[in-house]
Amino acid sequence: MLNKHTVAIADIRVPLKRRKTLIEIKVQEIAESIIENGQTTPIQVRIDGDGFVLIEGLHRLEALRALGESSVDAYFVKARLH
Repeated sequence: MLNKHTVAIADIRVPLKRRKTLIEIKVQEIAESIIENGQTTPIQVRIDGDGFVLIEGLHRLEALRALGESSVDAYFVKARLH
């Protein structure tokens, strides 16, 4: 079972390839949901040196950033080996 952690948004790096998949209208919809219900699903990050790399949850992360939040609930996951 994954444990939920609170992570500073400023410490999360979003890979360029993942950032290209951002859909602004989806960010707005998620931001509205977060205002009403809070963050219900943590994002997934992996530890990378002193920070983190986003694995899953780009739209949730950007919605929280747009709302002016400084932290996000996250699960720590390990990198997949291919």
